[in-house]
Amino acid sequence: MSFEALVVQDGVQRARVRQLDLADLPRHGGVLVRVDWSSINYKDAMAVTGKGKIIRAPLPFVPGIDMAGTVVQSDHPEFPVGSPVLSTGWGVGERTWGGYSRFQWMSPNWLVPLPEGLTLREAMIVGTAGFTAMLSLQAIEHFGLPIEEGPVLVTGATGGVGSFSILLLAAAGYDVVAVTGKPASEDYLRALGAHRICARSSFEGGARQPLDSSTWAGCVDSVGSRVLEAILSQIKPHGVVAACGLAGGHELSTTVYPFILRGVRLIGIDSNTCPQGPRRQAWKALTELLSTVDLERIARDVTLNEVPEACEQLMRGGIRGRFVVDLRTAG
Repeated sequence: MSFEALVVQDGVQRARVRQLDLADLPRHGGVLVRVDWSSINYKDAMAVTGKGKIIRAPLPFVPGIDMAGTVVQSDHPEFPVGSPVLSTGWGVGERTWGGYSRFQWMSPNWLVPLPEGLTLREAMIVGTAGFTAMLSLQAIEHFGLPIEEGPVLVTGATGGVGSFSILLLAAAGYDVVAVTGKPASEDYLRALGAHRICARSSFEGGARQPLDSSTWAGCVDSVGSRVLEAILSQIKPHGVVAACGLAGGHELSTTVYPFILRGVRLIGIDSNTCPQGPRRQAWKALTELLSTVDLERIARDVTLNEVPEACEQLMRGGIRGRFVVDLRTAG
């Protein structure tokens, strides 16, 4: 049986669609999944375009850190044949072959049963981006940030994590302020639930002083670097910042003052190796919170052949929301 997969071929990481057979797939585990949907995340764009050191395995290689589909062969009782499943994280699409393939062998440790009330496509509209946003919201709630405490910033607001963070925070009742460098996206961000829009340039210079005016109750930050530095200096006493990305850089220069004089809490969010228990709880909470949300606002379907160009667009910063990859015609 032959099928299509997007394969990174060589050292300059040119990706193109190829015909594969089941015998070509590395057998990472005993569950064979027929992949119906995947998505495009920043990591995927770096892997496909070769503009980031994401792939940590020999070439040729199939990227795609997210996937959703149906079990067609299994040696694990929790995932019998016919089960709808999803997968995000665990190094899939980085160290082991990923979701840009119509079929893929998976370890049961990487799989989550599809939550009731969620379709396979909706699971991939959510994907790593929405899952990361949910973990960020749960961290904010767990560390006790009351809704009435004040506005919560979302940086990288038009991206996947940012878009979902706005949706989820607004659905939970928070006063959301979107931070973006794209003024033309204001209507989009307000439609997601942002009450106000702040220019990214207000934060790009870093902290003006160790403790600036306490303005924001909290933040979901996917940018890092100077933007995060500035935000930390402006968080209200006992506010919570969930750091989940580094689109603006991995460096962070700050002082201890926000932490010891205002009790600011900086919480790291790792969606890649989140344990199965919290992972399944987050997906359940996502399904419940999104039941009244129109996911189509942020979704755009692409075929497997369109993935390379979509990845180029994402790297140029020319998109908002989520690319969802339809593999149903890939064999």
